[in-house]
Amino acid sequence: MHLLQYLRRCGLWLCIGLGLGPSTQAQPVSELVPGANGLALKSWVFHPPQKTHDTPRPVVIALHGCGGIYATVGSRKGQLSARHQGMTDLLLAQGYSVVWPDSLTPRQETSLCEQSMASRKVRQSHRRSDVHATLAWLAQQAWTDRQRMALLGWSHGGSAVLASSDSTQKLPPSSVTPDIALAFYPGCADALRRAYQPSWPVHMLLGAADDWTPAAPCVALGQQSGMSFKLYPDSHHGFDNPVGQVQHLPRVPNGQHPGLGVHAGRHPVTGPQAWQDVLDLLKQRWPDPAAP
Repeated sequence: MHLLQYLRRCGLWLCIGLGLGPSTQAQPVSELVPGANGLALKSWVFHPPQKTHDTPRPVVIALHGCGGIYATVGSRKGQLSARHQGMTDLLLAQGYSVVWPDSLTPRQETSLCEQSMASRKVRQSHRRSDVHATLAWLAQQAWTDRQRMALLGWSHGGSAVLASSDSTQKLPPSSVTPDIALAFYPGCADALRRAYQPSWPVHMLLGAADDWTPAAPCVALGQQSGMSFKLYPDSHHGFDNPVGQVQHLPRVPNGQHPGLGVHAGRHPVTGPQAWQDVLDLLKQRWPDPAAP
C-alpha cells in the first residue's frame, strides 16, 4: 500500500507517532561504536525482522537533531521520539536496517537546542567524526550491504549530512561510503560560505516557512553545488513530525530572528509527503526490492 494511503487510513500519520507503524515488533540492539579520541559512541541498531542476522541488507544511518534521539516528555520519554520511531518503522518495513548514533549522551549533553552556537561543545566536526566512525564500524558487519548505504539527518543532523559529505574538507579514508544522503531542513549558511561540494548525491527536504534553519541558504547552496532539493510550502521546521502542532519556541537563540525564538511543528499534508519522498528516493537509488 502506498504510504500516503496507509497514513490516511490510520488518521494521517498519527498511528506511526503512537508506535502503531508496520514494524513495531523490531527491538533495537545497543552497540558501542569506537569513535575518535577513545569515545565509545552509543548507537541503536534496528534490524528488519524478516532478515537473518548475516543477510546483507541496505543500511540507513539516521542522524538526530539538536534535541537528541530520545523523547523527553510523555509516554515515550527515554525512548526514540515519535518522529525517529516512525521513520525507523517505515524503513524497517522496506527491509532496511537503521543505525542511530547518539552524538550527545556520550559527550554528557542532552540537548543543544537552547545553546547559542558559540557556546556549543558538540560541533559539526564531532558529528562528522561520528558519521565516519559509524561507517567504519558498518564496514565490519556481515549484515551490511556495502553498495547500499544512506545517510538521513534532521536539522543539526541534516547539517551533519552536509559536514560529513563535504569534499572540500579532509575526510577519513573508508572502505564504505554512502551512495545517497537525505537532509531534512539543515543549516546551510556555513556550507554556503565554504563553497561546499558533495562527495555523493545529497537531497535536501526544506520547509518554506522555516525560521529556525531557513530554506533560502539551502536553496542557494543547492543551486551553487548542483544538489537536489525540494521546498515544501507553508512548512515550518520539523514539519514532518508525526505528532503535535506548530509551536513558538522562545528560548531557541539561533533562529532567523535572534531574540525572537523560532517556530516548529508538523504539517499534516507536507509531512507525509516528505516521508513518501524519502522512501521514493531510496527506491530510485536501490531499485531492486530490499525485502524478500
